[in-house]
Amino acid sequence: MDFQYILNSAESYLKECVAPRAEIIDSDSEALKTALLGLENRSLLALRVPQKWGGADIPPELFYQYQELTARYSGALSFLQTQHHSATAMIASSDNEMLKGRYLRAIAQKELRLGVGFSHLRRSSSRASLTGNPAVTATPVKDGYLLSGNVPWITGFGLFEKFIVAAVLPDNRAVFGLLPFANIERESGKIAVSEIMPLIAMNSTNTVTASLNNWLLHESEIISVKAVGWIAENDSKNILNFVPVTFGCIRAGLDVIVAAAIVKDSPVIVAACTKLEQKLDRLKQHFLQSQHSSKAEQLALRAEAIDLAVRCGHAAVVVSSGAANGRLHPAGRVYREALVYTVSGQTKDVMAATLDRILE
Repeated sequence: MDFQYILNSAESYLKECVAPRAEIIDSDSEALKTALLGLENRSLLALRVPQKWGGADIPPELFYQYQELTARYSGALSFLQTQHHSATAMIASSDNEMLKGRYLRAIAQKELRLGVGFSHLRRSSSRASLTGNPAVTATPVKDGYLLSGNVPWITGFGLFEKFIVAAVLPDNRAVFGLLPFANIERESGKIAVSEIMPLIAMNSTNTVTASLNNWLLHESEIISVKAVGWIAENDSKNILNFVPVTFGCIRAGLDVIVAAAIVKDSPVIVAACTKLEQKLDRLKQHFLQSQHSSKAEQLALRAEAIDLAVRCGHAAVVVSSGAANGRLHPAGRVYREALVYTVSGQTKDVMAATLDRILE
């Protein structure tokens, strides 16, 4: 498998077809869908599918490079395809071989796109947790589980066909399974999807909530059952997962700054850009050496990346002057994207590290 060719192909597509429409893609879900289909048509949505099922099974270090590329050219596209790749990886690690064969092959054959809906497991401050009740519950029955409750955040309605949901069992373990991403009512239960939420950034990603009423999650659609506290343990292992896309956001801000420096022929902007690029280079070196760093060091690195993304987004606005206030100006989009990456996959520890960085 020629992984470098895959990366080169991805970069060419993103530069030629996505970057010129990034502002439209940010606000128009049909434009975003077209961009997503472009990734799918180039087999870039099967990067985490094992080769035995027809995917690329790209090594992690190269997948990080791919994630940085997508975030550099379109935050909305990057965020959307990240949901799909996360779902793909979860299915690939399942012990349900029949499910893996059915769905991983469909992804590789460009027939299926997936979302995720289990962030509520980590929301200690959610309304559901404040009442002492899980957001979504699972009741064991003969052929699987009956799911009821509210999934508070799912991205990609109308863009993904299915999504992975998590529900809490009576013993506090969590069951993960696949559900149709649609409004459905039948004898085996009901899925009701909300209106699309208005967001300040990446509005085209069609983020919704979903209400489940005794929906039968059939045993054939079960991905896994995880132990109590699984998501906290998983988050602790994956502190750095959002760093590559944050690097992409930083690079997007630098692209705007470089363009402004050329148009305004400004040595001051050039000097500022050089300093910010040096900060990014140092961060990337630390990231490459961070896989065996302590948890505290990884949290500090994540917070530093968030801080630099916000600074570069702000700098992009500064050098663009009043034009940055235009709805379709890239500086505003990149600044808003930095806000999204500030809270993506946020845990209490990441929040604390981010605040510590702000207060330095």
